[in-house]
Amino acid sequence: MTYMFIGFLGCNSCWEKGAAMVSKLGERSEFAEVDIDDRKSLEAALSNVDLVIHAAGPFQQAEKCTVLEAALETKTAYIDVCDDMKYSRRARSFNDKAIAANVPAITTAGIYPGVSNVMAAELVRVAKSESDGEAEPTRLRFFYYTAGTGGAGPTILATSFLLLGEEVLAYNKGEIIKLKPYSSSLNIDFGEGIGKRDVYLLNLPEVASAHEVLGVPTVSARFGTAPFFWNWGMEAMTKLFPSEFLQDRSKVQQLVQLFDPVVRVFDGIAGERVSMRVDLECSNGRTAIGLYSHRRLSVCVGTSVAAFALAMLEGGTQPGVWFPEEPEGIAIEARELLLKRASQGTINFVMNKHLWMVETEPKQLILGIYV
Repeated sequence: MTYMFIGFLGCNSCWEKGAAMVSKLGERSEFAEVDIDDRKSLEAALSNVDLVIHAAGPFQQAEKCTVLEAALETKTAYIDVCDDMKYSRRARSFNDKAIAANVPAITTAGIYPGVSNVMAAELVRVAKSESDGEAEPTRLRFFYYTAGTGGAGPTILATSFLLLGEEVLAYNKGEIIKLKPYSSSLNIDFGEGIGKRDVYLLNLPEVASAHEVLGVPTVSARFGTAPFFWNWGMEAMTKLFPSEFLQDRSKVQQLVQLFDPVVRVFDGIAGERVSMRVDLECSNGRTAIGLYSHRRLSVCVGTSVAAFALAMLEGGTQPGVWFPEEPEGIAIEARELLLKRASQGTINFVMNKHLWMVETEPKQLILGIYV
């Protein structure tokens, strides 16, 4: 089999991610830079490929799913590392076409979202199984931390700025609510190797997919970075720039070019540690978390996406376009192996640990609701 990792044309950090991915998938994988707006070039590139991994971000404000459409046309298995709610929805809309073409595809299959979705699915499954179905999930919260840009450079910087222009969609008792981006901070304990970090609300796709797929009525997601003053800067940007400005990819790219040299200097100091914590609360009072921490985002991203790729190539994905937590995307019996592979090299990885075993902050009341 031959696997192709498609990176963003001209993105140096994509070469690093591509190299990491290739090393995980073996000698028959390759990294390619392709103009994703050129369907003919895409289809030609995919003509003799068994699996394509689309990592040509940022996905925010992208209007078409050209790589997915080319994969369906060439009957090539597909994975993307999308971290945008609208794009993931657009990709999911190709589900019927993918089923008809007999093509397996997974969207939002990176580390977060991606591995975090599978962690959430397992927390919910175990909670229900251990209570004989009496414990219903009531609240799910995703907490993420990455030092600096995590070694990803301009790509993640552009993604972060674009997300600041999006209103945050969360769920409270089954009702969708809208909140300000990078607001309502919480101080969360990420455990050994990371410690307590401030995290802020962001509009991330796993919130909607977890609500719908896992049936959790209250869901939210927060993110934080280091050094701590970058968080202050991100919060200030939401007040200084109108959302229309932050939704303009060309204007955001200008901001990235302005800030990138400074960010790179501090990246060398902050490092690229990454952590994600998923908290679940149930109707019977049961609480549990999943925790994942790694010293290098540039390494664990490749490891995580490779875990999804291997699961798909081993037949764990049905034809269609799926979210990671859907059993048609990653079969329930394949989740344990996927998490084992994705957690290689972590400094801390635990699943279904009780909340009282990790220091936590109290629930936060926002606009009369808890998120």
